Amino acid sequence: MTKQATIWDEGAVRAWLASRIVSARADQVAAERYGYDRRDDCDIATAEEMVCTLVQSDAATASQASFIAALDALLARDEYIWRGVYDDRRFDRHVRSAVRKIRTMAKTNTGFDKRSRFQ
Repeated sequence: MTKQATIWDEGAVRAWLASRIVSARADQVAAERYGYDRRDDCDIATAEEMVCTLVQSDAATASQASFIAALDALLARDEYIWRGVYDDRRFDRHVRSAVRKIRTMAKTNTGFDKRSRFQ
């Protein structure tokens, strides 16, 4: 049996990115409430929000190839600057991890239908 390839749905990808931005912001608020012990959790959520925000444009999500190219360009950066970051070195690591996760999803074209907060 061969698995049928799914067609790239740019609307579903943009909806997934928007839901991840909302979830990441909620995770940041929850982490901030716990204080010093959850700073790394806040950086993880901030990294996910940054990645989803930067690749959410219509041009980036227009096709699977352009989306992967946008993620590759983001991964090629030397450093990442965003608001509300506690540890720059760890934040860079979290951004690269989020980019690799989303890039894998884009290559296989799977997972964009899952919009629950916790993934």
